[in-house]
Amino acid sequence: MKSHASETESDILAINKQRALRRREMARSVRDIRSRLGASDTRQSTFEHERQHLFADTRINAAFAAPLLALIVAAISSLWVSPQFMGAWFLVTICTHFLMVVISHSYEKAPSDQKVRIIWRRRFVIGDFIYGCSWAMFFLMPEAIGSGDGLVIFHFATLLIVIAMNTMQSANLPKCLLASTLPITFVVTFSFLQQSSAVHYTLAAMAIGAQGFFLILGNQLLKNANTMLEYRAEKDHLIAELETANSVSDEARRRAEAANLAKSRFLATMSHELRTPLNAILGFSEIMKDEVLGPMENKNYRSYAEDIHGSGDHLLNLINEILDLSRIEAGRHELHEEPILLEDVVAECGTMMKVRAKAKSIALHHSHQADLPRVWADERALRQVILNLMSNAVKFTPVGGEVRINLGPTTDGGQYVSIRDNGPGIPEEEIPTVLEAFGQGSHAIKSAEQGTGLGLSIVQALVSMHDGKFSIRSRLREGTEVTVSLPPSRNMSYAEDTKTSAAEAFDPRNRKARSA
Repeated sequence: MKSHASETESDILAINKQRALRRREMARSVRDIRSRLGASDTRQSTFEHERQHLFADTRINAAFAAPLLALIVAAISSLWVSPQFMGAWFLVTICTHFLMVVISHSYEKAPSDQKVRIIWRRRFVIGDFIYGCSWAMFFLMPEAIGSGDGLVIFHFATLLIVIAMNTMQSANLPKCLLASTLPITFVVTFSFLQQSSAVHYTLAAMAIGAQGFFLILGNQLLKNANTMLEYRAEKDHLIAELETANSVSDEARRRAEAANLAKSRFLATMSHELRTPLNAILGFSEIMKDEVLGPMENKNYRSYAEDIHGSGDHLLNLINEILDLSRIEAGRHELHEEPILLEDVVAECGTMMKVRAKAKSIALHHSHQADLPRVWADERALRQVILNLMSNAVKFTPVGGEVRINLGPTTDGGQYVSIRDNGPGIPEEEIPTVLEAFGQGSHAIKSAEQGTGLGLSIVQALVSMHDGKFSIRSRLREGTEVTVSLPPSRNMSYAEDTKTSAAEAFDPRNRKARSA
């Protein structure tokens, strides 16, 4: 006994530790998500870091495109400039370009807490300024004698291409954009203004205008990037809210499942504990009301004994129904299926209800279609279903009324049982309440016999376990009709003269193959 108790206590401690761990994990996840949600006020600073990431990613992706452009420019410029100068310039430009690539790679590999440091922005700005100065050196290369206007035109075309390229690469960081383009524009403009011709003045003015145009274009690209990042942030916030709701709902579901399991265990235990004294109450009260040990001189005592026996019988029925419902909800109710005739079950239930119906002068009408096949079902469960429905029909039908029980095939090939009475009916808005556990309609509360309100809940659960359907139709002051239908997969062909035993012929493992 001591070892069993210690094992039980250890199991309880393990369960409590698991629950505490789940609660801590859920609280931590909710706290993290809510902290992310509360960071919406710092959205602009977050965008600054996101733009730095986009800047570094763009530079890494263009690691080989920019050197290719520099190589083409150096090769063409060799027509007007000494190849030695162009080779030296090309090496300097390639070095500054790959310096920016290395800085971008270092930024991407840096930890998150270091990426927010301002030193990275300074490195990007300085690196872009050096890169822009290396391109500005191209326009200061000494030209060969007699180069003509070809080099001037090529300089201006190179200016437009390089500024456009730097704008696309550095638009996410405005300071880097200025650092990479202004040195080029300044050198080209200054170089053109040194020449005393209208063409050079015109190209200098166009260089300044191109610089302004690309700055406006870079500003528009920056706005587009901010808009994209804002949408992404809103999406992240929405996902965070959904994660929070999901975490809360998961924890609530776990608590509900634990509470439901505890409730089912409690009901099962209490129902078992209540039955023992209740059996004594029922036994002794029955002896007293039947005067088994001798007559009672006081008639009131006998009336009290009858009341005690009736109340105890009602309480026993309530306990039995609560136990059945809790066993079904806990998933411990097992079906003992076998081939049965639904007609026999309905007839047996009708016979059991004749006494109660006769006491209220209620006529029971039974009709069924002949040659219905057997069904594979739990006979006890179906009997409980039909008895509950017949009992409700007789209970709510007034004196002198009638109850009709119909049995037949459904349109899809299954079988159904319908029970219709001409009682007071149920208001349409009360039908969902009646179908709930312990739910009773207004008429049942006012005038009906004693009831627990669990009958229809048990009926629905048992029918669902048979893959069937339960429906209720009612009209006020006209009556109520309830229908239980079993699916076609429950039907089966059963020959009385077969040599195979029923257990082998109707094995549940083979039922799907036969129904198919």
